[in-house]
Amino acid sequence: MPRGKSINLFLIDGKANGRIKCTLANWTGLAYRIPRTEIEKCRDREDLSQTGVYFLFGTSEDDGEDIVYVGQAGVRKNGEGVLKRLIEHKRSPEKDYWTEAIVFTTSNNSFGPTEISYLESRFCNMAKVAERYEVKNGNEPMIGNITEEKQSELEEFIEYAQIVMGTLGHKVFEKLSQTSSSDEDQVNTGEGQNRVFYLSRNSRKSGKTIEAICEQTNEGFVVLKGSMIETIDSESIPSGVKQKRGQVQIDQNGILQENVLFKSPSYAAAFVVGGHANGLTEWKDKSGVRFGEIEKELIQPSRRKV
Repeated sequence: MPRGKSINLFLIDGKANGRIKCTLANWTGLAYRIPRTEIEKCRDREDLSQTGVYFLFGTSEDDGEDIVYVGQAGVRKNGEGVLKRLIEHKRSPEKDYWTEAIVFTTSNNSFGPTEISYLESRFCNMAKVAERYEVKNGNEPMIGNITEEKQSELEEFIEYAQIVMGTLGHKVFEKLSQTSSSDEDQVNTGEGQNRVFYLSRNSRKSGKTIEAICEQTNEGFVVLKGSMIETIDSESIPSGVKQKRGQVQIDQNGILQENVLFKSPSYAAAFVVGGHANGLTEWKDKSGVRFGEIEKELIQPSRRKV
């Protein structure tokens, strides 16, 4: 069983949307969340003059998608480190999309060039694999040469950094789904694990058989990449679902090219069929049991005679 973690969040400015310093029990790492507007206020923080790895988070004005840039900064001859790099990014017209930064450094100033290069490369690759954010790095950061002992040490740092990053509000390292429509059998659907559901319907609009797979996660319902989507909209389709269908990648054959998250099973079903749908009855498990019936059983288990 996963063990609990004790995380300390210090609100530097006394407010939740201001600067936050984050530490974690038994971890030498140190993290900061800094709004772009508060960067200059951090000049007096000595740990931000150290080496570190940073993330710039923002939103694309073109399509509203989340954006991240991953960078590293070493200590310069004038004694300035990661904070100086953030100030430079703030002044750069090429980096005008970001609204807040997350910085990772250490409480004992133990990062050298080798460590931050490795972390930058790993963090950038992890963000790309997760596909939650558009990664703005133009070039793939070099991972460098590193001993197996140091690699083990840094991988432990990364595990803690993943926890801290999620706590600070960015799921940049977390995939939407544990599986895909082609390997859903690999999902552990036991107690406490994600559950997989199926939707199959013969469409009168297109004459096709619509077949989709959905994974229930702790965030909602993820329609999986590879699902067959009805490409013709009905008049009854919710406006938000119609907009989502226009934003995601669906090929000419109606095959979904990416995982898509919805907050309710009905919106997930409406996305698939292109019109109003009741997710409680449309989604079924492998045995054909409807999602609504499963939820009812979980809330109020039937009493069995002993």
